[in-house]
Amino acid sequence: MSTQLIIGIDIGTRGLKVVVADTQLRILAEAAAGYGVSFPRPGWAEQDPLLWEKALGEAIPEALKSVGAGPGDIEAVGIAGQLDGCIATSKDGFPLAPCLIWMDRRADMPQEIAPASEFRRITGINPDPGHMAAKIRWLIDNEPDCRDASVFHQPVSYMVSRLTGENVLDYGLASTTMLYSLKERGYDPGLLESFGIDRALLPAIAEASSLAGRLNATGAALTGLPKGLPVAVGTGDDFSSPLGAGLASPGRVACVIGTAEVVGALDTSLKIDETGLLETHEYPGGLYYIENPGWLSGGALVWFIKTFGIKNFKEMDRLAAQAPVGANELTFIPALSGAMAPKWVPTARGCFYGLTAMHGVEHMARAVLEGCAYAMRDVIERWREMSVPVDSILLMGGGARSDVWSQIRADISGLPVEQSDRVDTSPVGAAMLAAVASGLQPDVSVCADLVKQTTLTLEPNNANRSAYDDSYAAYRRLFDSLQPMF
Repeated sequence: MSTQLIIGIDIGTRGLKVVVADTQLRILAEAAAGYGVSFPRPGWAEQDPLLWEKALGEAIPEALKSVGAGPGDIEAVGIAGQLDGCIATSKDGFPLAPCLIWMDRRADMPQEIAPASEFRRITGINPDPGHMAAKIRWLIDNEPDCRDASVFHQPVSYMVSRLTGENVLDYGLASTTMLYSLKERGYDPGLLESFGIDRALLPAIAEASSLAGRLNATGAALTGLPKGLPVAVGTGDDFSSPLGAGLASPGRVACVIGTAEVVGALDTSLKIDETGLLETHEYPGGLYYIENPGWLSGGALVWFIKTFGIKNFKEMDRLAAQAPVGANELTFIPALSGAMAPKWVPTARGCFYGLTAMHGVEHMARAVLEGCAYAMRDVIERWREMSVPVDSILLMGGGARSDVWSQIRADISGLPVEQSDRVDTSPVGAAMLAAVASGLQPDVSVCADLVKQTTLTLEPNNANRSAYDDSYAAYRRLFDSLQPMF
């Protein structure tokens, strides 16, 4: 095969995905290899980084075989993946302990850290033990082998290091660590001191679309690809997913509906939400990504289907379509794993309110869909207060396949809703970064125009707007009334 090809990789929580694209970023093939998560204690969540390496060696050959290509046809490699993991590595780059992945909550926050308002002003994010800095501190304090670590990595920078020998992560991942100053665009000395972390233990920082290095002997062995291939710095999947769906300029909202629902918007200027509902990160192309990291959304649908004996998602859609707007005053609070909207309340719990003898499973199905969409509107309302441009919504992930849910979201938000034609866009974003890092494409904006595709656009039904405004107001009153019980 004579065509120049690019490989994009996504290190997911449950599996690694690979796409093969041409230089115009048309996806020619894809493959995946699964792995598990270990939960050794309540609140702990670990993953062996060697599982990612094994999956890499399985998925890349499968993707190449399906398109009739060989290793020599590949021109560049890009990597994206899960955020907020933490891996301690030796001088040789090997993991000294399992990765504490994003779900892990074992760490504590140091008392020396600045108040939340000051912390957000510096970092743009909320102080939370799920972020990397707290996990580094825990590993140093509790794992003897990690006290002699050479570098602490996130999953993406770990894989880049294994493939190239270079220790580097992008500005977006750096902005999730709790050690990074958005204004200064670098690690903050005061935060490093608060967590007791030496700057030498952290990777360098560079643009996601820049060249991290070239495939070395270890990288060639792990991937089956030739030595010398350019490897991009890469980024986290919160950023690569919208990027891979074509978001590279302000205006369109990225709503990624998987097990969790992550909602973000782009801005050209640095804006920080003093309420803490939204977090601000750097984004490829010199923009800022202002997002809510997500609540259990698709996961709420899975719970509902299992609990009420519904056959599948299509059957839930059919039931929901039978109920009226507002589900006859039945309200669902989507806090099955704590609330992320309209406020961050980890101890919040979900509920149905307003049940009467006339309500049936169809009303409950619609209330679940509407409750998750109300949380999305919470985020949109805050963006408007912050003057973040919001013109339309792009739905991604498995939830984007539901026309009923998409229309509900259009009606509740008053914005047009577009459905992405791809469920998994993170590896596409990784391929875009590889194309720029290798010089096959000039910048991420050009790449975004190449991959931007939608299958359906739904306009809001203005006839439903008044009823949804009333139902949304009732949802907010209910949340405020329940908060003393959380």
